[in-house]
Amino acid sequence: MATIVLAHGAWSAAWAWKKLRPLFAAAGHDFFSPTYTGLGERAHLAHHEIDLSTHINDVAAVLDCEDLKGVTLLGHSYGGMVATGVADKARRRISRVVYIDAFAPENGQSLFDLVGPDVAEAMRGKAMGEGAGWRIPPNPMPADTAPEDVAWATPQRRSQPIKTFEQRLRLTSREPPLPRAYIYARRSAPGDLFRQFANKAKADSSWKYYEIDASHNPHITCPQDLMATLTRIMAET
Repeated sequence: MATIVLAHGAWSAAWAWKKLRPLFAAAGHDFFSPTYTGLGERAHLAHHEIDLSTHINDVAAVLDCEDLKGVTLLGHSYGGMVATGVADKARRRISRVVYIDAFAPENGQSLFDLVGPDVAEAMRGKAMGEGAGWRIPPNPMPADTAPEDVAWATPQRRSQPIKTFEQRLRLTSREPPLPRAYIYARRSAPGDLFRQFANKAKADSSWKYYEIDASHNPHITCPQDLMATLTRIMAET
């Protein structure tokens, strides 16, 4: 059985993974889903100085405090930025990193670097227009999200400090990468931001590559399918 730790997506929190919790429990896995500072049930802690390092430390601290070892670390969407930093910071505690339709940055890159100047500028404009200049309001959920899922999830999503998207990742380990897998949600919208990382992983033999017939939030729209893919990954690596 596995120990699984989540680095969740932007504007989200632990609550968004409620459909996976019973599936992990039924399979005998221990699942830890820390919420980043300033989001979800920790939204009351939001302030303008929160950055990517804050969120990396949020997740790494759980690994330390719970003394977790042999961890399967999941990074969804923006959580790929966080997971990459956690894997560098707490390498000895992690056995594999699984990117779920996620950013897979290199050293020195920020999320704004990875989305490109046009998208970054649009996000900055939202911060100035709706987020008091220091936080970015949530993007809409994928169009194929069931109305009942939109109804429970949308009110829980919170604006996120812009520094989490601006700060460049600084990696310190000189060791080879940990075992990595990429799950690409192939029903993502045209022009999706994650195809670039899927293509790189698919072409690199050091990665395990998988696809899922889902849009960007499979933990909400098709949790059973995501669970099946994660089970396969943990059995194969």
